[in-house]
Amino acid sequence: MTTVHLEVADGVGTIRLDRPPMNALDIELQDRLKDLAAEVTARDDVRAVVLYGGEKVFAAGADIKEMQDMDHTAMVVRSRALQESFTAIARVPKPVVAAVTGYALGGGCELALCADFRVAADNAKLGQPEILLGLIPGAGGTQRLPRLIGPSKAKDLLFTGRMVKAEEALAIGLVDRVVPAAEVYEQAHTWAARLAKGPALALRAAKEAVDTGLEADIDTGLAVERTWFAGLFATEDRERGMRSFVEEGPGKAKFL
Repeated sequence: MTTVHLEVADGVGTIRLDRPPMNALDIELQDRLKDLAAEVTARDDVRAVVLYGGEKVFAAGADIKEMQDMDHTAMVVRSRALQESFTAIARVPKPVVAAVTGYALGGGCELALCADFRVAADNAKLGQPEILLGLIPGAGGTQRLPRLIGPSKAKDLLFTGRMVKAEEALAIGLVDRVVPAAEVYEQAHTWAARLAKGPALALRAAKEAVDTGLEADIDTGLAVERTWFAGLFATEDRERGMRSFVEEGPGKAKFL
């Protein structure tokens, strides 16, 4: 049975986790995420993406029963594929919004970290509890979490394994918006749909410039920005945007 689905509407592709009851991230689900990341990247009718686990839970972590039977050799092989699946989501060159309901723990939190924005339910709980299993995160948590909220706050979560409620997650920058649970998907989809109407190549450029710059020195980041900035002058969206600004005023351009 397929554990992840893709639904497309209004330029937004919703990647829906569907492995009840807790959306445990087993190998099949991980591999499917990688495949869908490639699909939404390639599809012209998908201009923004929402990651969603359903009304009750985003993802409560890895499939511990599956992992328990894996020895060191097996995990050496699997850990690379695990990271590649999540990195594929992080590198989708389009805006990605995570709609977080219920638990987003362990791999679930790491998956949310791969998004550009996170909309959380007011009853959501997030965390990296791997330390309680004698482990550390293996799908990017030790790297993406400190880049998002800073090293000391990340170490607090990584060292203790504690969960944070939605309001604390908002306060430390782990999520970007907290809304009533019943509105999470609607608000995430509305946000993504708004971005889907923007200039696709410029959005891609902005995302790549930010993400590349965070991993490089300032001069390298500025070079990436400069290259994209000049390159966008060759696009129809730039012509349309500037023409609309001159003729109609700011913020009225409509992009294809």
